[in-house]
Amino acid sequence: MAKFEVIGTASIPGRGGELRLLQRNDEFSIRIAGKSGELMNTRLHGSEDALAKLACARLADRSGVRVLIGGLGMGFTLAAALATLGDDAEAVVAELVPGVVEWNRGPLGAAAGHPLDDPRTRVSLGDVGELLRREPGGFDAIMLDVDNGPEGLTREENDWLYSPRGLAAAQEALRPDGVLAIWSAGQDPAFTERLRRVGLLVEEVMVRAHRPGKGAKHRIWLAC
Repeated sequence: MAKFEVIGTASIPGRGGELRLLQRNDEFSIRIAGKSGELMNTRLHGSEDALAKLACARLADRSGVRVLIGGLGMGFTLAAALATLGDDAEAVVAELVPGVVEWNRGPLGAAAGHPLDDPRTRVSLGDVGELLRREPGGFDAIMLDVDNGPEGLTREENDWLYSPRGLAAAQEALRPDGVLAIWSAGQDPAFTERLRRVGLLVEEVMVRAHRPGKGAKHRIWLAC
């Protein structure tokens, strides 16, 4: 079997660290340098798709929808959102690591169908938390997949996003009857309670990493 080869590296802003893009035939993987395991793989994106589908399903009867996706990753959440939203929608993607955007415009783009080329897409380079604070009432849906979940893996600064202050900022950035959707690699009962304590109605959904019935069990919180 062919081995993965590193085809790109990208520095993580803030406290440093490095992401690596690896390729094996038509399969891609993103990993953190110096840590075992992988963050993302193009063969395992069922839960990233579900993040967008579950959130956007609640917007089906609206026009002029504007959504925010926190974390571009491999582009699958963005692609799934665009497939669900209407022609008059706008999908804003906040990505902290410029190299990840470059990968999606280059060798990685075909895996998700080049969603960055869609005219409804707008890329915002920088911290999604800053964007939330800048745009109160700006979005019908906010989909967050910026780390491994409420416990930051790639960057300690991500912890703020899942704190009561960060969740309050997300609430303020939602339009009336908007939805906040958050992806996690696993369960976190304490985080579920944290969402409720800031006044959100919460539904927790188990989804599979690969496809229905296959792959690791991930979690998505839908809050409004």
